[in-house]
Amino acid sequence: MATPGNRWKESLRLPLQFIGLLWAIHLFQVITRIDLGFLGIYPHKVIGLKGILFAPLVHADWQHLISNSVPFLVLTIILQFFYRRVAIRSFLMIYFLTGVAVWLFGRQQVFHIGASGVVYGLVAFVFWSGVFRRSLQSIVLALIVTFLYSGYFMGILPNQEGISWESHLMGGLVGIFTSYWYREEIEQDELPEKPSWEEDSQEEGRYFLDRDAFEKTKEQRRQEREDDQGHSGGGWFSNHT
Repeated sequence: MATPGNRWKESLRLPLQFIGLLWAIHLFQVITRIDLGFLGIYPHKVIGLKGILFAPLVHADWQHLISNSVPFLVLTIILQFFYRRVAIRSFLMIYFLTGVAVWLFGRQQVFHIGASGVVYGLVAFVFWSGVFRRSLQSIVLALIVTFLYSGYFMGILPNQEGISWESHLMGGLVGIFTSYWYREEIEQDELPEKPSWEEDSQEEGRYFLDRDAFEKTKEQRRQEREDDQGHSGGGWFSNHT
């Protein structure tokens, strides 16, 4: 079983690698002065399909990159540490389904770029996992995310200049769907611990009464008493001489 220290290291590895990739791509844009915006999602056009894979990797400027990097790192670490069973699958579902949804429903005549749609999906996943799973751990995580990112709600409002609000909205909806899809895959940490007395009571020979004592009818108990008296020689009032 992994120690908490090892779990944290494992949870940090993939998020940091992905952030490193985002920064390397943007640094390439800055050094070469090549605008990779054409790799974004262009809705309803075949040429825009490549953006489903590449759009979250491309950012317009340093401010855009930094504003997405911090919440992305925090949320993917939460995902990797607390939802290990579904972390990779849920991330990929949010990543690709958000891109597909933006390609289907996003504004035309513009490329949609940036990881903000994925970030909104992760926020929604953590919050709604608390609603669907109802474990103490998931509820606490939902409250933390609500406290940190409650202002993100404004990002889904339409007609914001220079902002792909469609990516935010689609990411949020996909995050809700993903949390519902994986709601039954409970983590070991989410399972309630059994009280020690309950565990002891399940050991053989520790029951004070028979397991079915309260399931027997009055007639069945009377018959058992008569059988016991017959086996013991009739009891105190035996007619034997």
